[in-house]
Amino acid sequence: MPSIDEQAFGIDIGGSGIKGAIVDTATGDLVTPRVRIATPQPSTPQAVAAVVAQLVEGAGWTGHVGATFPAVIKNGVARSAANVDPSWIGTDVDATFTAAVNASEVIVLNDADAAGVAEARFGAARGVSGVVILLTFGTGIGSALLLDGRLVPNTEFGHLELDGHDAEKRAAASVKDNEGLSYSKWAKRVSHYMRHVERLFTPDLFVVGGGVSKDSEKWVPLLELDTPVRPAQLLNNAGIVGAAMAAVERPVERPVR
Repeated sequence: MPSIDEQAFGIDIGGSGIKGAIVDTATGDLVTPRVRIATPQPSTPQAVAAVVAQLVEGAGWTGHVGATFPAVIKNGVARSAANVDPSWIGTDVDATFTAAVNASEVIVLNDADAAGVAEARFGAARGVSGVVILLTFGTGIGSALLLDGRLVPNTEFGHLELDGHDAEKRAAASVKDNEGLSYSKWAKRVSHYMRHVERLFTPDLFVVGGGVSKDSEKWVPLLELDTPVRPAQLLNNAGIVGAAMAAVERPVERPVR
C-alpha cells in the first residue's frame, strides 16, 4: 500500500461533471474508484463547492486535497470562466473549496494543466523533451504547454480564433455531440484546429485527452498533422492525478495579493 504522505484526494471539475478519487501520487494510480457527480447548473461557487465537499466527505478523506478548475488560475484566483458560471471570475477558488471541506488548504490549478503534468510524469509525454502540447477535448478545449517536462501554465489554446470563431466552439467534443457529427467529420475540424496550433508553436508532440480519448482509435488516426499525436494514457483520470500531485508537491504558502 502507498504511504499516506504520497496519497491525496484529486478532484477534476468540468463543465458537465465533477470527478474525484484518492490517488497514489508516487505511481499515478487511483487508490479508490472514481466517483462522478454532475456539475450543478448554474455552476455557482456555492453550488460547486458543495459538490466538492460531498466528494471529499463521501470518501472519508481528511488529508491533502487538490482540484482542477476550467479557468485561468492565478495564485488560486479564477481569472476567467469559459464553461462555468461567470460569477467565478475574481473568486478565490482555493479559499472557497478550503472553507467547504474538512481538510488542509485545497490547492487549485487549471484543469488541462493538471492533465498535462500528470501525462508528463506518468503517461504519454513521459520522458519526452522539447515542446509538448496536450489538448483536452470535452465541453471546451483545454490546453497544457510543456517544455522539457516543465509546465508553462494557463495557455488557453482552446480560445484561439479559428475562422472567426472561438476554436472550442468549432472543435470541442461537445460540438461533435451537439451537432451529431460522425468521428470522421469531427476529426476534420480537429485537424483544422490542430494545424493552426501546429503552425503557431511547432510542437514535438501532441497529446490528446478528455473523455473522448477513450475512443481515440476512432479519430486520432484520421488527424492530418506533421507532428506526432499520442492519446493520453491516463485517459479521463489525468486531471484527478494532476490535481492530487499539485496537492502533495506545491508549497502551501501563497504570494500576498
